[in-house]
Amino acid sequence: MTFPWLTFLGLVPLVGAAVLCLPVKQIARGVGMVFALLTAVVGVAVAVLYAGGATLGELAPWIPAFGAWWAVGLDGMSLVMVLLTVILVPVVLLAEWKVGTRGRWTPQAFFGLVLALESLSLFVFLAQDVLLFYLFFEATLIPMYFLIGGFGGARRSYAAVKFLLFSLAGGLVMLASVVGLYAVSADLTGSPTYLLGELSQLTLSPEVGRWLMAGFLFAFIVKAPMVPVHTWLPTAAEESTPGTSVLLVGILDKIGTFGMIKFCLWLFPEASQWVAPAMVVLALVSIIYGAVAAIGSNNLLRLVAYTSISHFGFMVLGIYTFTSTGISGSIFYMVNHGFSTAALFLVIGFLISRRGSALVSDFGGVQKVAPVLTGLFLMAGLSGLALPGMSSFVSEFMVLAGTWSRQPVVAAIAALGTVLAAVYILRMYQRSMTGPVTDDVARTFTRDATAREKWVAAPVLALILLLGFLPNLALTVIEPVAQSTMSHVGVTDPKPGEEAK
Repeated sequence: MTFPWLTFLGLVPLVGAAVLCLPVKQIARGVGMVFALLTAVVGVAVAVLYAGGATLGELAPWIPAFGAWWAVGLDGMSLVMVLLTVILVPVVLLAEWKVGTRGRWTPQAFFGLVLALESLSLFVFLAQDVLLFYLFFEATLIPMYFLIGGFGGARRSYAAVKFLLFSLAGGLVMLASVVGLYAVSADLTGSPTYLLGELSQLTLSPEVGRWLMAGFLFAFIVKAPMVPVHTWLPTAAEESTPGTSVLLVGILDKIGTFGMIKFCLWLFPEASQWVAPAMVVLALVSIIYGAVAAIGSNNLLRLVAYTSISHFGFMVLGIYTFTSTGISGSIFYMVNHGFSTAALFLVIGFLISRRGSALVSDFGGVQKVAPVLTGLFLMAGLSGLALPGMSSFVSEFMVLAGTWSRQPVVAAIAALGTVLAAVYILRMYQRSMTGPVTDDVARTFTRDATAREKWVAAPVLALILLLGFLPNLALTVIEPVAQSTMSHVGVTDPKPGEEAK
């Protein structure tokens, strides 16, 4: 392709963010939504071109002395993450249409920061140069820091700083490995390179590969996040606006699992096999811990954050049990979790806007005064517990099936997470939506779901159902990525009755 579609895709929201730096206060929301929708249109156009067989990629010299290139490209995993991003951003902007109407932080600032975050996130998913990826990886922290700190709750400053410190710690450790790749590539080839395609062909010694992989993996574990470096997420989700939480958990945190596949497995295949047993244990701990913590949570936003820690455990489990079904399921899980978590956070935001509280104990009997909102909440919750017929069921089943073929005992333990998911979702629904109507709920729930709220929830829930019944819409582009990753790592799917190679 002669037209730089991928660069154009990433620049559209960035131009929107720049426009919102101008004095356009009266039309800021409209400008932000126009650029978000335009980005979505370009994203769909890119998907159509990719499905039609077009080779999408751009390569230009950037910093020749470092062997760094402006290199962006698209594969099946990048494509589904791009589509997830361009779909969720306009949904978030519509959900947060009235954000910042009181106080010094304006809707114009919110919309501009969201568009900037979208641009940086898109380039993260498209980057084919390690140094380019690292710079965008770190740059995403800036708009997210201000989104949390500028529009969150009473402890927003604390939450924003905690998010930033954890993320910077992971990024600084990864920087050491990025510098190490420069030295190693120069030593092995005579000239340094940061191109992912060239680095993936290098043969590293086991010791060097393991040390370099550790830097990347630590950053991705923090980003995912996984136990024990997970504590920043519940705090950030609790103090952020629901829309910010969608961007954080639904998009930004996916960089962690995305990076494990694209960088850890492709750059360090031997080291990834070496660390796999520890990652499987870590995944199991995250699955069970996140679910148990969610059961014990009284804050709705914090509860959903803990469920996400459990779900990220499933994604990591699918990656490091090394089966094509598991890796495909993990990539599909990233997409499905993005939609199901978005639905939960946004509907919870509608509930909080009425009740003025995020505590489960402050609700009760909502289904009698707001049946439509209750129905939306129930559908989002059922997606969160992976009900058959919803897209999350397909991905969770694939992860467990892939794990079972390699390690049945691990799969059995992980399956406890699905049981606990039913407990925390149904318990949350029962305590907040059913029972007698409390006086406070009767006083504050003066209206059911508005037209805007229905327009926010409808496309997300529709996609959850669509991908639940037609998962091949995504799996046809995801599965080749999983198969090529398995081949590059040098592992094969276990055959029935035989030990996997």
